[in-house]
Amino acid sequence: MGERDYMDLLELQARIKESVASAFPGRYWVKAEIASWSPRSNGHCYLSLTQSQGGKSVAESRAMIWKWNYPQLTLYFEETTGQKLQAGITVLVRVQVAFSELYGMSLYIDDIDAAFTLGQQALERKRNIERLQKDGYMDMQKELALPELPYRLAVITSRTAAGYQDFRNHLLNNPEGYAFQLDLYEALMQGEQAPASIVEALAEIGDKNYDAALILRGGGSELDLQCFDDFGLAVAIATCPVPVITAIGHDKDVHIADMVAHASVKTPTALADLFLEAFEAQDAVIDRLQGRIAAGLNRVAAREELRVKSVEAGLKNAIQRRVSGLEMLLQRNIGRISKGLLQKYAALERLKDAAVHRIRFAASAKHSAAFSELALKEALINGSDPRKILGLGYVLVTGKDNKVLKTVDKVAVGDRIGVRFQDGSLTARVDEIYTESLHNNNIKTA
Repeated sequence: MGERDYMDLLELQARIKESVASAFPGRYWVKAEIASWSPRSNGHCYLSLTQSQGGKSVAESRAMIWKWNYPQLTLYFEETTGQKLQAGITVLVRVQVAFSELYGMSLYIDDIDAAFTLGQQALERKRNIERLQKDGYMDMQKELALPELPYRLAVITSRTAAGYQDFRNHLLNNPEGYAFQLDLYEALMQGEQAPASIVEALAEIGDKNYDAALILRGGGSELDLQCFDDFGLAVAIATCPVPVITAIGHDKDVHIADMVAHASVKTPTALADLFLEAFEAQDAVIDRLQGRIAAGLNRVAAREELRVKSVEAGLKNAIQRRVSGLEMLLQRNIGRISKGLLQKYAALERLKDAAVHRIRFAASAKHSAAFSELALKEALINGSDPRKILGLGYVLVTGKDNKVLKTVDKVAVGDRIGVRFQDGSLTARVDEIYTESLHNNNIKTA
């Protein structure tokens, strides 16, 4: 068996190195995702780049950034994008292809296009919005009704988030003393795992009896908040059976999560104000109703007072008219009696010469009889005066039509009657009625 031609490993690696240097003599812009990121204490940064298709990795390579480039590249990327370079970010980097006999092929990164990373995110965001609109997810949450007094609230956020503490203090320490039930569901609020973490919290909340689910996060960089443009998270919000309200980022930020939510506000404090204003609105409605009820009661009381005064005035006028009539009748009777006496006296005067003694005796008798009759009639008149009758303990009873009642036939159980005494009057309700004919004179009293 003859000897084979061979080369040692170092020679092979050297030839590969020459071929690589010959094939890739310059620098090239490469699009890839950072799979791992490992800054070292010596100032260099080691990382691996990868490319995926259909959820599977189809290419991978080691890469590094030399310590004399690392600070400038990371500072530029952070200032441009608002986020640190880290694993999970798709980047466009300029590389030099290098091959080492000891370590194999590596890519030396000397520049990065931060605008490309932002553009990739904007493109993905646009595609997610179009897909959500096409599948009908955008308006699902808008069809849910938020209760007029939402107080059972599920909050999805990080327990240590400053925005959560601001929201909690503003809502629970409100000056009106409105009470709320707050249940915290902790979740990651940035990074690759954040969407799945929030989706898990939404699934747990959907099985419970809450008035609203709140996704709360304070401000941050654009890339910090990129997780809120995730398609899966947007679907979970849209299909949640509880109204979802978001408070993510600052005024300039509008995320897909905000678009599909039932409602969105810009800050945690504004989110607290949303619920406080709902309670204040209901307070205002109650105050208006209370005012209307009080005004209605005042009007009813005023009408009843006027009616009572009218009845009292009518009764007083009726009594006065009755007394005046009796006084006029008395005066007419006195006049008639006086006139008759004078006529009789004149007749006696004409006959006095003939029978003075007889006339005087007769006149005296007539005069005494007349005055007796007068006294009797006067006593009768005075005895029929209603004021004296009332003073004897009798009362004057009027029915619901304010007319004097002379029989129980015109009264029914439950009727209100007026009772006039010498020193005042009152109203009463009829509970029972007894008649002479039916109750054999067994007239009962209260």
